[in-house]
Amino acid sequence: MNTTKYIFVTGGVTSSLGKGIIAASLAKLLQARGYRTTIQKFDPYINVDPGTLNPYEHGECFVTDDGAETDLDLGHYERFLNVPTSQANNVTTGRVYLSVIEKERRGEFLGKTVQVVPHITNEIKERMQLLGQSGDFDIVITEIGGTVGDIESLPYIESVRQLVWELGEHNSIVIHLTLVPYLAAAGELKTKPTQHSVKTLMESGIKADILVCRTEHELSSDLRQKLALFCNVTKEAVIQSIDAKTIYEVPNLMLEEGLDVVALKKLALPEKSAPDLKQWNEFLSRHKNPKHTINIGLVGKYVELQDSYKSILEALIHAGAANETKVNVVSVHSEYIDASNVKDKLKGIDGILVAPGFGERGIEGKIETVRYAREQKLPFFGICLGMQMAVIEYARNVLKLENANSTEMNAATPHPVIDLMESQKNVTDKGGTMRLGAWKCNLKLDTLAHKIYGKDQITERHRHRFEYNNQYADALQNEGLVSSGINPDTGLVEIVELENHPFFIGVQYHPEYKSTVANPQPIFVSFVAAIVNHKK
Repeated sequence: MNTTKYIFVTGGVTSSLGKGIIAASLAKLLQARGYRTTIQKFDPYINVDPGTLNPYEHGECFVTDDGAETDLDLGHYERFLNVPTSQANNVTTGRVYLSVIEKERRGEFLGKTVQVVPHITNEIKERMQLLGQSGDFDIVITEIGGTVGDIESLPYIESVRQLVWELGEHNSIVIHLTLVPYLAAAGELKTKPTQHSVKTLMESGIKADILVCRTEHELSSDLRQKLALFCNVTKEAVIQSIDAKTIYEVPNLMLEEGLDVVALKKLALPEKSAPDLKQWNEFLSRHKNPKHTINIGLVGKYVELQDSYKSILEALIHAGAANETKVNVVSVHSEYIDASNVKDKLKGIDGILVAPGFGERGIEGKIETVRYAREQKLPFFGICLGMQMAVIEYARNVLKLENANSTEMNAATPHPVIDLMESQKNVTDKGGTMRLGAWKCNLKLDTLAHKIYGKDQITERHRHRFEYNNQYADALQNEGLVSSGINPDTGLVEIVELENHPFFIGVQYHPEYKSTVANPQPIFVSFVAAIVNHKK
């Protein structure tokens, strides 16, 4: 008999309240009490995955070990729980409909009329229980994207209603995250939006078991009593989620509010021992009490939207804490950098990180930034496209290969030092067809890369179509751009670095995806340490 319990997290009143952070914080507390916990996200948009979405639309696309392009909330899940997610942890409406339509085409519905209820809802329910049926988890938390009342969320809400009924008493609960706004003119918090949101949920046949109220001000006992009465929950199940200085404080705030205790009680599960948050709080202490301060220039083309580089920003927080250093990230738009202003644009910057991206916009600015970092001996770290820019810059300015470029930016370049991978040349579908997921990389002895990782082989996550062109490997290596990491299967260069430089490394993969609170990513840690030393 499967004894997995399910927690569903819905949102009301407005989007961007932080369902992912609340879900991850609750999961962290349950994990810290000894329960095997995982989180999954169901997104109500028709894209099959976020891989084809513009970062301005949706923030970054997170990549898992098994090569799934997923919602950025999965990054939070991994950073909090230190447990890898997979394809099964993120499902979109597009994926659900695609699956149902493919079944219909194969004749699996025996000629029946295919409808939202029961066919789409059955598909959703199956996927909601997939992780629970693996036997690997005691508790599965499911975050439902969007806001209750949205047209696109209706099939998910109906699926949750059916599943709660099918699972029976004490086997599932619904947590509803809502907003309690403060009206400055009236000088008070208002509960009416929450009441309406809960009412909308109840009209769909779902009763919220726990209310988590996002607020800028403390909820009084009277206010909690009012919310409990009008929203049909117990007073202890009205949980305050007040604005925090950092998302990493939220698990402790939820612990104080007793969110985990109320959830376990409603699931008829024992509390076990008190949550063991020793390692978590040591990280928080280092994060809040830094001994050094540095400014890192994040040079990219999507810098207007913080979520575009979410995993990089979080990895810098983890690395900063590991070095007891406050990392100020200064966003620099690569589109507006050129040879005449690069010095001014990077004034006051202690280290440079050239970010990933696609397309030719802002490329010359990135190349100019790499040149500046190389010549001025500023610690430099290039990720994916950032690494490719380092190769192009070196080819142009050291090897004197005029107009060296990537065929992504200039198909007619005389020196394609970065080129489309052979396996990509006949690909026409854009979704899920890049080189994705975890790949091995062999590190050369006596290199910076080997020193950083302390091992001969690593596994890191990829998301790209274009690669270092091996025809130029010897020429670049002979002139000092060391190929220090090689893929054992393809022979492709994954890491480049410079000797006689405070810190200069470029990687083809995305190391930021694997950085967690418990295991900060080694390159980020070394990068921050190098900047601190260089600044001294």
